[in-house]
Amino acid sequence: MATTDYTQTASPFIEAAGKNYLNELTSAIGDFKATDLSGIMGRQFIAGADPLSTQAEALAPGLAGYQPFLTQAQQLASPTAYQTYMSPYQQDVIDATMTDFDIQSAKGLPQLSNQAIQAGAFGGGREGVQRAEYQAASDRNRASLLAQLRQQGFGQAQNLAQQALTNNLNLAQQTPALLSQQIGALGALGTQRQAREQQLLTADQQLASRQALQPLEAAQQFGSGVTSLIAGYPGREVITAGAPAASPLATGLGTASTLAGIYRLINPPAQKLQLIR
Repeated sequence: MATTDYTQTASPFIEAAGKNYLNELTSAIGDFKATDLSGIMGRQFIAGADPLSTQAEALAPGLAGYQPFLTQAQQLASPTAYQTYMSPYQQDVIDATMTDFDIQSAKGLPQLSNQAIQAGAFGGGREGVQRAEYQAASDRNRASLLAQLRQQGFGQAQNLAQQALTNNLNLAQQTPALLSQQIGALGALGTQRQAREQQLLTADQQLASRQALQPLEAAQQFGSGVTSLIAGYPGREVITAGAPAASPLATGLGTASTLAGIYRLINPPAQKLQLIR
C-alpha cells in the first residue's frame, strides 16, 4: 500500500550557514593552534628596571659611607687627640715670650742697686735680701707665664680636636641620611617611569592577544548568530509519495534517525580547542 512520508529537515540557508560556520570555526581553530603564543605572552611585555632605579641600586652601597667618619671620630675621642692639633709654632712663641720676660726682669736689677746705694746699704745683707726676693718673684712670674702659654696652646688644641670630633659625628649621620634621600627620590621616579612603561607594554600585549583571538572570536560570534537563526526558523517538511507503507516500528525508527540527523546538523559536536602553551 502506497503511503506518504513526511520528513522534516533544516532550511537550505540555515544548513548552508551551519556548514559555513563549521568551516570558519575549523579554520580559526587551526590558525590559533599554529599561533606562537610566545609572541603575546613573552617577557618582552614585562617592563625592565628603569635606569633611575638602577642608579638608585648602584648608590645603595654608599650608605655605609659613614664608616670613615665614625672611625675618625673614635680616634678623636682619645685623650691624646689634641696633640695632632697643637700649633707647630707653639714652642717658638713660648721661647720668644720667655726671652722677652727675662730681658724685662733683668732690667729691674740695676734699680735695686741704685736703691741700695741711696740707702747706704750697697753690698750689704739688706741688698742681698731684696735681690733674692726680686729673683724669686721674677721666677714665679716666669713660671706662671710659661704655664699660661702652655695651657693656652693646650686649650686651643683641645677645642680644635673637639670640633673635629663633632664634625665627623655630624658627617657620619648626614652622609647616609642625604644618600638615603637621593636613593629614595631616584627609586620613586624610577618606579613611576617603570609603571608607565608597563602600562604601555600591557596595552600592546592586550592588542596582540585580541588580534590573535580575533578569528576565533569572530567564528564564535558567527556561530551564535547561526544558533539564533535555527531557533527562530522551523524546519521544512519534505513529502515523499508512493513509498510502500512501513510498519509502525520502522516508521518510528526512521523518524528518530531523521531527527538525530537534524540535531547533529544544528548542534554539531563540540570541537576541542587545544591551546599551545
